[in-house]
Amino acid sequence: MTSMTTAMVRVIGGVDTHGPSHHAAVIDGVGRQLDDREFPASPAGYGALLEWLRGYGELDRVGVEGTGTYGVALTRHLREAGALVVEVDRPDRRARRAQGKSDPLDAYSAARAALSGAASVVPKLRDGRVEAIRALRVARSSAVKARSQATNQIKALIVTGPAQLREQLRYLPTGMVIVACARLHPGHNLGDAEQATKTALRRLARRHQQLSEEIAEADHELDQLVHQVAPALLALPGVGPEVAGQVLTSAGDNPNRIKSEAAFAHLCGAAPIPASSARTRRHRLNRGGDRSANNALYVVVLGRMRHDARTRAYVERRTHEGLAKPEIIRCLKRYVAREIYNTLNLATPARKPEQLLARP
Repeated sequence: MTSMTTAMVRVIGGVDTHGPSHHAAVIDGVGRQLDDREFPASPAGYGALLEWLRGYGELDRVGVEGTGTYGVALTRHLREAGALVVEVDRPDRRARRAQGKSDPLDAYSAARAALSGAASVVPKLRDGRVEAIRALRVARSSAVKARSQATNQIKALIVTGPAQLREQLRYLPTGMVIVACARLHPGHNLGDAEQATKTALRRLARRHQQLSEEIAEADHELDQLVHQVAPALLALPGVGPEVAGQVLTSAGDNPNRIKSEAAFAHLCGAAPIPASSARTRRHRLNRGGDRSANNALYVVVLGRMRHDARTRAYVERRTHEGLAKPEIIRCLKRYVAREIYNTLNLATPARKPEQLLARP
């Protein structure tokens, strides 16, 4: 194939990503398979993969699986090199059962999804302040879970501990229990059940205190970052730093990749799914989407139902119309999703359509 002919061919790439290596495939503009090859998951491997794809013609776009996990670095490299990247979901299980499963098959499937438009989602940018928020929230979430576990273990030890110690601690509030356990002075005879229980309680209580300090420090850092990134979001009723941090994390550093408020509602699992048939016209609950983002909307709705006069009036009106509380909450989550989407787009500089696929 001459260089002039090669330049005229429109090709589409697909990549099945893994930890140590990535498997790439290339097809032409009508879906014919051209070739596939494995490349190491390293900077040199990313460069070789892109050069290999472009060797078959004019690279239109690349469909990449796992743009938020194993494919993060590859996606970043492709975008910086000017390639258009779309995020590809894993192949449908029914198709896998029918066609089989292998790295080349998955790579070709990713390329076909990019060609057909089935894969058209712009990957998140993972190199800005929202990515910094996500990283801090991961550590904070881990600390919160560990603190809850320590609290449960302390209470379990108190219930099963010696009678005198149990009566001394069981009726205290949780905060005072932590302080009291941290101040215990057990003896050195760890073969004694009471002394061993006191030692365990003191260790767990001090761990609880350390985790509380870590969480408070993370909250302070996240509060500052969220105020820098989206102060308008924090101005909405019921939206605090934790909710705002989750919403920003779900949207990514490039929220303009989400084409409409309806798409954002689907992302958050707050858009009703049509379930109509013949004369029946109905919608069902959407159990998909980002469940953490959905939970953030739920927290906002609960806060507004308690403290926002406009929301309370809406709840009263819809209750008189015969809607149950869960249905009202689902409606409110949809409205909150629209409000947050509009706020995010006002707070973020608009990008041209071609900039949504590739960073200039």
